[in-house]
Amino acid sequence: MKHSTSIPSVQRAVQLVGPDELALNEAKPVPQPGPHQFLCEVVAVGLCFSDLKLLKQFAAHVRKGEVVGGVDAAVLASFPSYVPGSLPTVPGHEPVVRIAAVGPGVHRVKRGERYFIQADWRWIRTAESNAAFGYNFEGALQEYVLLDERLVVSPEGESMLLKAPEGQRSAAAYALVEPWACVEQSYRTRERRTLKADGRLLVIADSTPDIEKLRRLLASGPRPARMTWVSPRLSVPARWPVPAERANSLAETQGEPYDDVIYFGHDPEMVDRVFNRMASHGLLLLVLGGSRFGRPVAIAFGAIHYRNLRMVGTLSHDPADALAAIPETGEVRPNNRVHVIGAGGPMGVMHVVRDICEGVVGLTVVACDLSTPRLAALDRIAKPLAKRHGVVYESYNSTRGLKPGPFDYSVVMAPSPALVAAAVDSSAPRGIVNIFAGIPADKGGPLNLDAYVERQLYLIGTSGSTMDDMRAVLAKVENGTLDTNVSVAAVAGLDGAIDGIRAVETQSIAGKILVYPACRGLPLTRLEELPTRCPTAAAKLADGVWTKEAEAELLTAFAAGRPSASGGDAV
Repeated sequence: MKHSTSIPSVQRAVQLVGPDELALNEAKPVPQPGPHQFLCEVVAVGLCFSDLKLLKQFAAHVRKGEVVGGVDAAVLASFPSYVPGSLPTVPGHEPVVRIAAVGPGVHRVKRGERYFIQADWRWIRTAESNAAFGYNFEGALQEYVLLDERLVVSPEGESMLLKAPEGQRSAAAYALVEPWACVEQSYRTRERRTLKADGRLLVIADSTPDIEKLRRLLASGPRPARMTWVSPRLSVPARWPVPAERANSLAETQGEPYDDVIYFGHDPEMVDRVFNRMASHGLLLLVLGGSRFGRPVAIAFGAIHYRNLRMVGTLSHDPADALAAIPETGEVRPNNRVHVIGAGGPMGVMHVVRDICEGVVGLTVVACDLSTPRLAALDRIAKPLAKRHGVVYESYNSTRGLKPGPFDYSVVMAPSPALVAAAVDSSAPRGIVNIFAGIPADKGGPLNLDAYVERQLYLIGTSGSTMDDMRAVLAKVENGTLDTNVSVAAVAGLDGAIDGIRAVETQSIAGKILVYPACRGLPLTRLEELPTRCPTAAAKLADGVWTKEAEAELLTAFAAGRPSASGGDAV
């Protein structure tokens, strides 16, 4: 085993020891890597709003649960950083790490190399979700973190570590790839525009369907494996292209959830009921045939985000017309007027900057927030970027309400069903509403579904990111089209990390907080406070934006808790 003599036996670490209970452990043991394991020194780690969900739920969080599949139990038993259930964990899933020591049998990494991590290990299953770095496996709010090649490499051989090469980019720029990848995923997501091949289809005929149009749809595209036909009056048509069973009512149906639902009718209660019968990634087609719901309809918006449910409609009698309204991706389109609701928060800033820098022709980005200081901070970043990229940028305080639109694309950054409904009301025809904030999966609210169908609007929602999303963001960082550093608003050592998490909770800092575990004695420090806390780092900012040079000065100034010689006291 290669193990540097400079690695200490104990370290400092922020630990979550119970619901809403954080503690700074001054003497947490540093594990030595066993077979297939490697020890990483944490260079930098970003704080995330998702950390708050773990903070509040702790053992009840779906990614804090026991692993039930995807990895051998013997691997877990030999890995001290596996901390499911009520065991204390270390949060922090947006890190850059440097390999400090490797155990025997490690083949993919070498001592001294620098990496950032995809935290979402989707093939390692918990009862309700999947394992994740910073949840049921200890994360990066500590000086050293242990990893295992048998955990970070998928069954297909794909490593969850991506190189963060030394050179022009700061560690922060790479640490922020992961949250930016979650933003990227919400646009890159490819939407299913057909019925699911070999899936399970539910057809509800509350009104009389156009049988020939439905038959044509089933015969011309990917076919479901089986179909349930629900109608109190109509039998399954003769010579049907898909094996079908009949029920008089939805209550009579049984079995697994449905991958697709086609609803011929306009009963608001039925829409609410079928949402509960849909499988993850399910698609609901509303075929009104000229009728109307007549009142707002309860929709579980959280299921669109967390279960990837989709819904689209048509005023015609043809379900194919509804399918035709589904966009290929969640991407903004040329000449779109984009509305980012709650744009002043860390992730809202990312959406605004990402859309401005994407190179979409004729784009207008309208940003709103309830906080004037957060909007001012966003304007300082967004206005010069918009001018450089030829994008029209506007911002406004939404305390008195949202602008009426119309908007071609809306991004909802607050977990509020009412804001989703308002975004739908202000949408232009064929508009997209991106539900980015994590509304709980079973929560929702009333929606003007008549307007939704008439304008053929589309609600999308995604959670997390994939390695492809991270590579897409990394390519933008490395070719200079995206500077993820623009979202850095504050820095801290582990001394200030708990205050940083609380600042995320209260939304008191407009932007991302980066924690540098090596900076002993560094409290939570906004970038505008750097001139008094660490003037040598402040001098290296670029028009107020974090840089590699500012990061290097900060690390030098606070090494072993010593402030810069040119001024600034470590607190």
